[in-house]
Parts: sequence; C-alpha cells; structure tokens
Amino acid sequence: MANGRGNEKTSAQKARASTGSWLASAKEYLHPRVIGMLFLGFSAGLPFLLVFSTMSAWLRDIGVSLTTIGFFSWIGITYSIKVFWSPLVDRLSIPWLTPKLGKRRSWMLIGQVGIATGLIAMASINPAEHLAAFAFFAFFVAFSSATQDVALDAYRIEAVDIRYQGPMASNYQTGYRIGILMAGAGSLYIADAANFQLAYFTMAAMMGIGIATVLIITEPETDPVAARDREKDLLAAISEFVPDKYRLGEFQKWLLGAIVCPFLDFFRRIGWWSIAILAFVAAYRIGDIVMGIMANPFYLDLGFTKSEIATISKLFGFVMTVTGAIAGGLMAARYSAVRMLIVGAVLVVGSNLLFAQLAVIGPERYFLIVTISADNFSAGFAGSVFIVFLSSLTSTKYTATQYALFSSLMTLPGKIISGYSGVLAENYGFQLFFYYAAAMGLPAVVLSLAMMWWSSRVLNAGSEIEKS
Repeated sequence: MANGRGNEKTSAQKARASTGSWLASAKEYLHPRVIGMLFLGFSAGLPFLLVFSTMSAWLRDIGVSLTTIGFFSWIGITYSIKVFWSPLVDRLSIPWLTPKLGKRRSWMLIGQVGIATGLIAMASINPAEHLAAFAFFAFFVAFSSATQDVALDAYRIEAVDIRYQGPMASNYQTGYRIGILMAGAGSLYIADAANFQLAYFTMAAMMGIGIATVLIITEPETDPVAARDREKDLLAAISEFVPDKYRLGEFQKWLLGAIVCPFLDFFRRIGWWSIAILAFVAAYRIGDIVMGIMANPFYLDLGFTKSEIATISKLFGFVMTVTGAIAGGLMAARYSAVRMLIVGAVLVVGSNLLFAQLAVIGPERYFLIVTISADNFSAGFAGSVFIVFLSSLTSTKYTATQYALFSSLMTLPGKIISGYSGVLAENYGFQLFFYYAAAMGLPAVVLSLAMMWWSSRVLNAGSEIEKS
C-alpha cells in the first residue's frame, strides 16, 4: 500500500515536472530577441519564392517552357555559394553604417536594400521581351538575399544562449514562412487580380518590415578578446606548416584568419566526424529542394487555378508549416535536435510520395489538402530541428562563415540537381519525377541515423551536441 502510494506520488511529481518543463520551454518564446526573430525571418523568407516558385509561375504564365524554368532555378545556387563571401561579412566593416549599427545589423541592412532594389527592377521589366535582363535582376535579388542571410544567421546564433536556440529557430521559421506566404499566396492573389508586375512592386515595399526591424533591434554582445586568442592559436598551428623563410605578414594573417581559420576551427573541434557531418548537411534537404521548383507548374498543369493554389498551397500550407516549425522547435528544445533529425527526414520522404499519388489522382481538392498538410508540416518540422542542429555546430568566434558553410552545403546539391527537374518532369511525367524526389531524400534518412549514433556513442549524450 505505502509503496503503491509512493509510486503514485512519484508519477504525479514527474507529471508536474514534465508540465513545468514544457511551460518553461514555451515561455522562452517571449524573449524580446526571440520575438524580433519573427520579423527578421519574414525579411529572409520574402525574397526566396520571388526568385523561385513564384517566379516560375510568372514565367509559365507567359508561356516559358518547363525546361527553361528548370534552368532558372540555378539562380538559387547563389544561396548555396554564399560561403565564398561570408568571410567578408564576418570581418569587414561598412563605412559609416557599421559604427552606427554594428557589424551584423549593417550587413543585414545592405542586403535588405539590395533586395528591394532588385525586386523593383524585376517589376519594371517585361520578361517576355527581356528575359536575360530579368534573369540578371533575379540573380541580384538572390545575391542580396543570401548576403542578408549570412548576417542574419550570425545574429541569430550570437544574440542568445543555447537554450533559446530552439525558440529562435522556430520563430525564424515562422517569420520565414509568413514571408513565403506573402511572396507565394500574396503575389499570386495580386497577379490574379492585376498582374505580376504589381505583385513584385508590392513585395519590394514589404521589405520595409525587415529594414525597420534592423533599425530597432540591438547588436548582439560578443567577446572580441576570446575570438582573437582563438585565432592566434589557429594561426600558430598554420604557421607550423609554413617554411621559416616565409614570414606571414599582417595581410596574410588577416586573409588566413578570415578564410582558413573558420574551417580549421570546425575540423579541429569535431575531428574526423566533420566529414560525415558535412555529407549529412549536404544530403538533408535534397529531396525537398528538388521537388520545390516544380510545385507550382505541377499545380497549374493539373488544372488548379492560381487562386486555388494560393488558398490551399500557400494559406493552408502556411498554417501547417508554422505548426510543424513550432512542433520542431519545442521537440528540439525538449528532446535534443539530433534525435529529431530522423523524424524530419522520414516526413519529407513521405510527403514526396504523396505528391506522386496526387499526380495519379488528378485535381482533387481533398487530396491536395492532404498532400499540402503533410508536405508543409514536414518542411516546418525538419527546418526547425535542422537549424538548431547546425547552430550547435558553429563557434561564436566564426559564426557567419561557419554557418554559411553549413547553409551553403545544405542547398547546393539540391539546387544543382533541381536544374534538371524540368527536363525529367517534361519527358517522363510528374509521377516519376516525385518518386525521384522521394528517392533523393533517402540518404538523409540513413545519415540521420549516423548522426544519432555519433551523438550517443561518440559524445556519450544526445544533449552534448549542442555544447560541442
């Protein structure tokens, strides 16, 4: 009897502790910088579809072939090579702006102004007559957006400690998806009522939200002394491989510190497993990215109207994505991001299989809703846990460059492969294309298991990965 009551009390205490833990996790979303990440996420998400699926819908609407639209997706490779100029964002100060705003905020502002300018230029061009000029300004928007992302990711990681990274990732994803909602559904509604030119002018004006946010928030606090000490240690290690007759000058040290030290720091901290981690980062989102460029052309070719696409795919899809992002953020904070990676990878593969089935069923609204629900929930969930995982791998001494490496690898393989997605869809049909996209997600499932093994066996505890 007494033993039974003791067990009941223990269970009740555990339940209260668990509830308190969940409430504590939820309260972390009220941190001022976590709230601010909603608006910065919006600024990051808004331009993405405008040089991706919304742009592909515009091009398809004026009769551009699927093959050409597929090649346009290579503009998105800009996001995947931002690692090449991320050391400049990490190191260089912008005259007048950086002393006023700080390094992270000044670079975010430069990127946002570039995005708005490029969108205005795209809206001022008729792509049917000046396709090359249209492509150039789309590239300029992507370049400016990628630059904003480098600075924003560094700000997100540096602004709060590790326990807030789950809520930061979740709010970033939520704001990002609101931006995508505006660029996707909002643009399509405006295009349906008027034209795509007006839609892009409107989106340029919406970038003012991000600009205002950057002017309001404060620069994160960093420890420059610790960063310099760490870099001295890394430069000393590099010097061991430099012949004595060659002395490193100040410029060479700056160059090595900006370009080589961030990567050397990562490899020294993680060891040989860094190769497996980079392979995992490259594979995790391939299936999602390969499918994405063909989504709107697929809906249009099935017979759905632009308004139907906006309502079901964008508005309803937005709700499911935010639900997935919040769930992913909470689960990452509660159970560790590395344990949730496998869940996200499996969900993405499953959602691509539903698209293949939709290609067989045809323009049935009920199954479109089912497919969109699964696809967007999985994208939000996987996105949040993956962001927390990648953030845990970065050193605050080289935040921008190291995270740019991860985020570049995260999208580069998918962007390269997606360039041929139009060829496959046009020649073999959408059903086979979506089976192909699902198969592209299988390596991520296998590598997610490897990351779990690394966390549990090499680091001896799943939570330790966030401290590495």
